[in-house]
This record gives sequence, C-alpha cells and structure tokens, in this order.
Amino acid sequence: MPHLAYETLIVERHGPVAEIRFNRPQRLNAVIETLYRELLEALDQAESDPEIRVVTLTGEGRAFCVGADMKAHGAAQRSLYERRQYLQLGNDVCERIQRLTLPVIAAVNGYALGAGAEMAVACDFIVMAEEAQIGFPETGIGTCVGGGVSKLLPQLVGLTKARELLFTGRRINGEEAQRIGLAITSVPSDALSDAHHRLADTLSCQAPVSVAMLKRLVNQGSHSELSSQLQQELDAVFTCSTTADWQEGVDAFAEKRSPSFRGC
Repeated sequence: MPHLAYETLIVERHGPVAEIRFNRPQRLNAVIETLYRELLEALDQAESDPEIRVVTLTGEGRAFCVGADMKAHGAAQRSLYERRQYLQLGNDVCERIQRLTLPVIAAVNGYALGAGAEMAVACDFIVMAEEAQIGFPETGIGTCVGGGVSKLLPQLVGLTKARELLFTGRRINGEEAQRIGLAITSVPSDALSDAHHRLADTLSCQAPVSVAMLKRLVNQGSHSELSSQLQQELDAVFTCSTTADWQEGVDAFAEKRSPSFRGC
C-alpha cells in the first residue's frame, strides 16, 4: 500500500493492517467533502494492496467524528445539486465500507455522531472506549440519517432500541453500546489501541478469500431467500476449495501448526 499524503487523513500501515485516522482534530474530525473523497481513495488503495488484510478507522484527538462540519456548511455557497452530490458522497463512503472485501474495524475513541456514527455502523466491528459516545442527532437538527443506518441499526440492536436511538437522538457510551450489541467490546480509553489492534491481528491471520466471501454473505443474508443464500454459500465453499489457501488450511490442520495464508 503506497504512502499517500492526505489533507484530512493519516494513513499508516502496520503489517497487514491499514489504519486510517480522521485528521481534523481542531474540528473534532467533522466531515467536509475532501474527507469523504480522500477516504474513498484510501479505501480503494487498501483493497488494491494484496498485502493488506484489515482496515481500521479511528480519529485523531478526542473525537472519532462528530458528523458534518456545520461551520463549513454555513460558509459554503452550494447549489441544490451540489448539496445533493455532497450527501451522495456520505452514502458512497458507507456503501464502500460495507462492500469492501476487507474487514473494517471502527475504533471509536471519542464522539461518533451523525455522519461519524453512520461510518462506524457501516463497519464490520465497532470497538469503543468506555467514555466514548455514539449517537444520531439528526431529528434534533431537522434532518435524517443516511449511510444505510435505518437498515443496519435495527439489525444490530433490534427494532425497538433502534427506534429509540434514532427518534430521540440519545447518545450512548461504550459500555451501553456493547451491552445492546452495537459494539463488539468497550474498554478504557488507554486500552483502545491495544483492543482494536488485537482484533485486527486476529482477523489478518484468517484466510482472506474466506473472509471476503463471508463478509458478502453475512451482509446480504438478511434480505436473501434461504434457497438463494444456500446456493451462494455452496458457490463460496467451492470457490474457497479452489484456492491454495484451502490446501494450506488442510495441511496446517493435519500438521498441527498455524496456517500461513496468502490470499490466493
């Protein structure tokens, strides 16, 4: 994964893990159009690098991302068409995270609000600091959630809890997010880096083709007919069996050693 200079992101590689950090700490990592565009580019770069197995998203400073930069919005002179294009970018980012063949971890280090919460929910796993807060304030400012949250959140926490969080805008901390199934774990702030790196390391050791297949199957499973899902699972199993990694997994099991997967 080549090193690229970004205006709103810091992208670092830690072995097979690409860590993307929102880098507007002076604005609590509030979203502007450039951040969305650079994030799409960084995700593309990670996926195109055969050495990268996992992506993590987190924020510089004391926030993950507090949503749209309202100050920048107020100063911008956008046409209605340009406003629609900006909103589309937010959806594009969340869809890209969900469709990425790599697993994506959101390490929520502080406030994750609005668009920040949408990006976190789009990830495969959320690891939260206990003191961090996640919330959907849209009804309090006369707007609505995007990024697929109205579909994803009920699947994660149940319809009743999703209604409460979305309709009222109530923020929850890491402990409650874990309790209701939104976060996979919550830890003290000073342990967050270790926690999400441990998860990333575990994921990076799994067979990449298998993980990519499973991510697609799991994400589409809630709206697929059982007969269709069974057929697609069969196709996935067969595809996995054609890879060198499948043979490596079989050999490693027989030889009682850890497998070394290559993603092919």
